[in-house]
Amino acid sequence: MIRRLALAAVFVASALPALAQTMETQARQAYIVDMKTGAVLLEKNADEVMPPSSMSKMMTVHMLFEKLQKGEIKLTDEFPVSEKAWRIQGSKMFVPLGGRVKVEDLIRGIVIQSGNDACIVVAEGLAGSEEAFAEQMTKRARELGLTKTVFKNASGWPHPEHVTTARELAIIAKHTIESFPEHYKYYSEINYTFNGIKQGNRNPLLYKQTGADGLKTGHTEAGGYGLTASVKRGDRRIIMVVNGIMVPNSPAGLKARAQETENLIEWAFREFENYNLFKSGEAVQSAGVWLGDAKTVPLVAGDDMVVTLPRKARQGMKVTAVYQEPIAAPIQKGQQVGKLVIAAPGVPNRELPLIAGESVRQLGPAGRITAAVSYLIFGAQK
Repeated sequence: MIRRLALAAVFVASALPALAQTMETQARQAYIVDMKTGAVLLEKNADEVMPPSSMSKMMTVHMLFEKLQKGEIKLTDEFPVSEKAWRIQGSKMFVPLGGRVKVEDLIRGIVIQSGNDACIVVAEGLAGSEEAFAEQMTKRARELGLTKTVFKNASGWPHPEHVTTARELAIIAKHTIESFPEHYKYYSEINYTFNGIKQGNRNPLLYKQTGADGLKTGHTEAGGYGLTASVKRGDRRIIMVVNGIMVPNSPAGLKARAQETENLIEWAFREFENYNLFKSGEAVQSAGVWLGDAKTVPLVAGDDMVVTLPRKARQGMKVTAVYQEPIAAPIQKGQQVGKLVIAAPGVPNRELPLIAGESVRQLGPAGRITAAVSYLIFGAQK
């Protein structure tokens, strides 16, 4: 039996296909996702292999955070600085040759100052060599579900086989935010001074009233400029990855990059909204039971049902409960017995499971005969 629910229009946002692709961007690759629901708001070449540049450092920091969380290292531990780390070019935190640097300083040196030298110190401190650490990074990436990402170093230094995708960078960001709330705070710090040198965070969104609290920028000559950003406003958090923005390395270019990313974030929050459909355990519908010790069973939401939809598309959407009635006993609490189908013009239909809110035992032989006869004579009674 199909039951149509009298609900406000909603759209299930766990959909992987993008809900809309109406925003133009000069980025070669782009991906915007609602972190809570998984709704893809924008994607442009999101699965195209690309050089991640310094956005690779998110994985280096992720590995470091895991060691801290497991208690295998402490923030006050110190790692030695090798000549390789000291000599690396590009962005640096300026670690001292032959010195030792605390883990907490190294975190800030990577996250805020984007130090290539700090990445090598961490890699050598955790794995003995940068090459061994890169292999560990790739292995961990596979465990996180990243199928295209390959790391050849800890910093994102250009290498033809060091690649990822915009979608997979967003996965790293999501895992970082969810898994390490006690350490994620470093990503929102504006500046840091080490070895007498003060440097500002390269994330341009942190300097504006956007709600941004991370994560990492990147740049190579081949890959252009990129940014993996997280922005939180109220209960919503959006993760954005852009790469391949080709603008001059100048004040005007810096302003253009910042404006591009800010425009995308504002569009994502302006054009889409999250809506609460049902809370976990909340009754959605009741269904008749066949040969059970209860006449009906509540159909409930197994988890909080939060959905994302384009604001303009909300009107006209319909939610339908689909299940076979009567449901034959025995029924176990938590057993899936139906589904919600959410439909709207111009967007794919999505489905959510409905589960039994209570257990219903099967009647004994005599009871089943009586109930069957009653059903044949009088039909379902609720």
